[in-house]
Amino acid sequence: MINGLISAEENTRLVHCASDCTQLVRTPGPPVQRGSTVLLSDAKAIYDHKQVTYGRSGLATQTALSAALADLEGAEQAFLYPSGLAAITGALMAICSAGDELLVSDCVYGPTRRFINGTLARYGVTARYFSPTEGATDVAARITPATRAIFLESPGSLSMDMMDVPGISVAARARGVLTIIDNTWAAGVLFKPLARGVDISIQSLTKYVCGHSDVFMGMAAASGEAARLLARGTQEIGWAVSPDDAYMALRGLRTLHTRLAQHGASALAVAQWLAAQPEVAEVLCPALADSAGQAIWARDFSGICGLFSFVLKVEYADRVDAMLDGLSLFGLGYSWGGFESLAIPCDPQFAGRTCSGRFEGPVVRIHIGLEAVPDLTADLRRGLDQLDHGRCAERQKLRATG
Repeated sequence: MINGLISAEENTRLVHCASDCTQLVRTPGPPVQRGSTVLLSDAKAIYDHKQVTYGRSGLATQTALSAALADLEGAEQAFLYPSGLAAITGALMAICSAGDELLVSDCVYGPTRRFINGTLARYGVTARYFSPTEGATDVAARITPATRAIFLESPGSLSMDMMDVPGISVAARARGVLTIIDNTWAAGVLFKPLARGVDISIQSLTKYVCGHSDVFMGMAAASGEAARLLARGTQEIGWAVSPDDAYMALRGLRTLHTRLAQHGASALAVAQWLAAQPEVAEVLCPALADSAGQAIWARDFSGICGLFSFVLKVEYADRVDAMLDGLSLFGLGYSWGGFESLAIPCDPQFAGRTCSGRFEGPVVRIHIGLEAVPDLTADLRRGLDQLDHGRCAERQKLRATG
């Protein structure tokens, strides 16, 4: 007996119970294989790094997800990270060294900018920002001998600026400079960066791939030397995701095209509706015919997702919060790509950017979820009504006190 409870033989049997995994039945999805230790076939295999020797590098679920994402992006390999931001920081740390310079589109995701200006700067990497409205020739003219990479985001996730990504990539490659793009807006479906000359395509899988606002994950896809650098960075820093999260991402990936088509169709309908509203000065949606980036979008993209912005007329600059507080179907919160519609004010994030002051009035970003379009436009109408309603109430109050 051990501590008067069970026999030594029974204890050993319990430790080794359920160790035979050869009888797994086939299911539509891969098994959620949890394990840190990998039991190898023989002693020689312990140091054979051509095979999986430790669970952090990914087991059945992570391997299946990586393969599916590599296929989606047209890459040799796709690497998984615990968030979209981690995919961005992981990729930049994998390719940059002290003394390197980054050229960065000024419309990039705010946390990307924070990492570049903070952690990356402390490690001796310099960043120079350029306006996303610059063409490929202008961006190429900024390349110096120290330039290691150009970081792009198109459309910009707030201002929706479109960039000539293929043109910039061709110019960069001719000078031995890598190009990296945050491709989350296109979800790996609507735009294929690697096929257009980009070296590394990054997605926040938290958004459309997972699709239900309940999983954090990111991905960086690449081929050739860029993939080798990402592989080394992943191994050395120890990036890893759980098998349960990987399974959720795989589940979302199976319905990605269907959901994305619905998001896009609804977003276009809402964007067209907003363009006709008297309180709206401009709709920032690249699929609209009068959009500044429409020609690039039509050339490079196969559709739109649910994310776009709109500009209110300048007289409503002090009423944005009232408009947002008047919404009920649209949640007020960060992120996007899930089943639900969301809205945020953008102007606080424009400080210090080239787009600051470019728009007539305040900018609101919305994500169109899977709700019915008439319900969403009715909710937006209620929010827009608060703009003038609040003004009228203020005027009445002033008259009453005056």
